[in-house]
Parts: sequence; structure tokens; C-alpha cells
Amino acid sequence: MTHKKDGDHAFLRDSLYGTTSEPTYAGALSFMRRKYTRDLKGVDLVVSGVPLDTATTNRPGARFGPRAIRAASTVMAFERPYAMEFDPFDKLAVVDYGDCFFDFGRPETIPSTIEEHAYQIIDEGPGLLSLGGDHFIAYPLIKAHVRKHGAPLSLLHFDAHSDSWNDAEGRVDHGTMFYHAVKEGIIDPKSSMQIGLRTRNEDTLGFNILDGPWVQEHGIDAVVRETRKVIGDKPVYLTFDIDCLDPSYAPGTGTPVCGGLTTHQAMSIIRGLMGINLVGMDIVEVAPAYDVGEITALAGAHLAMEMICVYASRPD
Repeated sequence: MTHKKDGDHAFLRDSLYGTTSEPTYAGALSFMRRKYTRDLKGVDLVVSGVPLDTATTNRPGARFGPRAIRAASTVMAFERPYAMEFDPFDKLAVVDYGDCFFDFGRPETIPSTIEEHAYQIIDEGPGLLSLGGDHFIAYPLIKAHVRKHGAPLSLLHFDAHSDSWNDAEGRVDHGTMFYHAVKEGIIDPKSSMQIGLRTRNEDTLGFNILDGPWVQEHGIDAVVRETRKVIGDKPVYLTFDIDCLDPSYAPGTGTPVCGGLTTHQAMSIIRGLMGINLVGMDIVEVAPAYDVGEITALAGAHLAMEMICVYASRPD
């Protein structure tokens, strides 16, 4: 397998497979130096940004998350993930599709635009990893995946917040999406797991929950074991709000809550779920304006790579 050696692999890469090296400080900022293209022939997985942050309830800025995660990913793009037995880019043809375009001046059209953007990609066959953006984007993304894979899906949800607060009015809000997803029957809470929560919501809607203190007390292996028990072999959508991490590991987010997971814990839990029936995934709420030394964006890029490895390990 050969690759061009003159940089800008996002445009000049010969093959959609494999890991190549170029200076981390230069070149086009695709995710992990994957090729920028909207030609999905032969593609196994698409990475696409959804730069929406108008559903935030506190600090905005996650619209810059996709760009920040792409930039941070270049630091690790020269080799396979550490301690991983395989390079996911040897198994998967992965491309960067660019971002979802929506009309910010017509907010009522944005949810359906995101859904159609995602569906048009996955309907051609590839899987989809979405870079947010605020967490509201998970709602139209899940709708698109339900159209492809059927309902209900199981939800694997990493977060400081439940995002399932009661909302009878149908707000475009990053704290109410999973309330609607459950009520509409597109997510089955009984076969879903929420990990890392540390804000109060008395109505669990039937979700299984391993909250932040539980994770700290019982550890990584117990989280993996309990999560596997709940989701089994059901089709799973994985959504990771970066504020699941403690603010010391992810200060660059809109609604930080102390007492969260370490980056190591989160990466290890995801890696421990190799082989699950993962059908779609996102990493959201990276807001680089509040970041310190790009550690939040870097955490987002590493977590995204762990998700890609899990996707590459799906059962045939």
C-alpha cells in the first residue's frame, strides 16, 4: 500500500485505508488525516461535524467543537491507538465528510436538516461518527439511525446529566432529547445505560444508571460488566458528552460538573465494550473557548478513536 508523502493527506491520500504520518503542526485538518470526500463508494465509516450550539443552557461555543477535535486529532494521527491490538484504519475505510450545513437563521428547520444529513450518509451503507456541537444533535441523529436500523435502539450514554428532563413542549434543548426519544419509542431505556451522571433527575424514565460515584467506587471492570449485561447484542447508539469527564480533564465545555470520570476511565470503559453491536456514535459539547491547552479537544479526539475501534470490532 502506498501513500503520497508530500503532506495534506486529507486531500492527497491514495488509499482510504492505513495510517500515515505528516507534521502535526501543518496540513489540512481533517479528522485523523482521513481523506476529505463526499464520495462514499467503498467507505465503511464517515466522520462528520454538526456545529450547532444554539440548544445550550449555559455557555455556548460547541459550534467550534468539530474544528477543535479535528485539529487535536492530528497529534495522534501517525500511529494506531496505544495498546490497541489492531489499527482500525486497516480494517475500516474512513473518510471525513466535512460538516452538516444548516440555516442558522431558520432554527425550526435545523433538527430535520441534521436528521437528513445523517440519513443520507448511512443510507448509502457507511456508519457515522458525528462530532458536535451541543448534545441536542444526538436526537435527530438517533432518528436517522432508527430509520436505517429500526426501533428501538439501545442508548449508551456518557454524561454528567441525564438529558431526559420532562419537556411537554418539544423544546430544542440539550437537556430534554432523551425524554422525547423514550416517549417516541425510538430508544428502549430498559436496554440502555447512562454512565457518569452527577446531577439530579428524579424521573429516570427506566434507564439503567451507573452514576459518577458508582463508577468511582466500583471501577472500570464493573462498569463494563454491568453495561454488557444490560445492552447485550442489541443495536446500540453511543453518545458521549465530554462533560462526563471531570472538569480537570475537560474544562472546555458548557456545563461542567465536578466529580466526573478521568480520561483514562472513559477510554478504558469504551475499549472494554469491544464487540458490541454499535450502529452509530457521537462525541459532543467540546467548547474550545473554555479549554486549557486543548486538553478537552484532545480528550474528544481520543474518545472518538476508541469509538472507531469499537465500531471496527462489531460482529459480522
